[in-house]
Amino acid sequence: YAYRYVWEKGAAWRIAVVWIGSLTVALIWRPIHNTIVLIPFGEFPDFSSGDLSGILNGSLSFSFPLILSWSSLYFIIKYSQLFQAEKEKNLRAESLAHEAQLLMLRYQLNPHFLFNTLNAISTLVMEKSNTKANEMIIKLSKFLRYSLDSSPLDKVDLSYEIQTSLLYLDIEKVRFEERLRLEVKVSEAASKALVPSMILQPLIENSIKYAISQSLDGGSIGLFAEVHHNKLILNIEDSGAGVKDAFDAKALASSTGVGLSNIRNRLNEIYGDSHELIFSNIEPAGCKVTVIIPYDTK
Repeated sequence: YAYRYVWEKGAAWRIAVVWIGSLTVALIWRPIHNTIVLIPFGEFPDFSSGDLSGILNGSLSFSFPLILSWSSLYFIIKYSQLFQAEKEKNLRAESLAHEAQLLMLRYQLNPHFLFNTLNAISTLVMEKSNTKANEMIIKLSKFLRYSLDSSPLDKVDLSYEIQTSLLYLDIEKVRFEERLRLEVKVSEAASKALVPSMILQPLIENSIKYAISQSLDGGSIGLFAEVHHNKLILNIEDSGAGVKDAFDAKALASSTGVGLSNIRNRLNEIYGDSHELIFSNIEPAGCKVTVIIPYDTK
């Protein structure tokens, strides 16, 4: 109780109370100890001056170091508990910071996506394509409602993520009509894999920007997924110009653009070094983005 009382008083108070308290307890305990030891032999300690001297010597040579050691152990345990509590507090803080980072990255997509979609709607209105503009607004509303059903911090089944991506592609279909062609091929095992929500949309948006919108004849986008050696392999392919060389592929992988940068940062936050983001060319023409992450299911 004395140690608890002086715990917040500072180091000097603690040291003084430990020494005085340990000595006091040692002096009280020694005669009790001697009595307990002698009673089984039918003897009782004689508290004469000589015996008191022996008690004092015994207290200082044995009991005092023992009580002092116990006191030290008390403070070691106390500090250990405080250290553990501080460690848990720091871990909670890191976890909250991690969640906040993921939330920021996930919600960053919404204004970016909305900006592009509203621009498209504005273009349709300017062109007096009111029916198409209205259709795109309805699909946009459906897409946003659908995408907000899942928490930004949760992972979702790849099948769910593809459904969300198809809603996004429905919006783009209003703009490009037959110029946008789509192929989806996902293995049964891959469809059950857990992936970060909205992980495909920025990659598809990138393909639309560089492969579909820049060609009069439009182009195709392919979504392919399979599981290999306990890894989920996602491929997003398009029929665009592709990447010029290895330098361009590396530049794309480290792009500071909102969409690709967002994907890279989210993958780093969630998987650390256990993921790959690769840009490459496909024959006869086109670009392929490969995302490799650990395979996990519910």
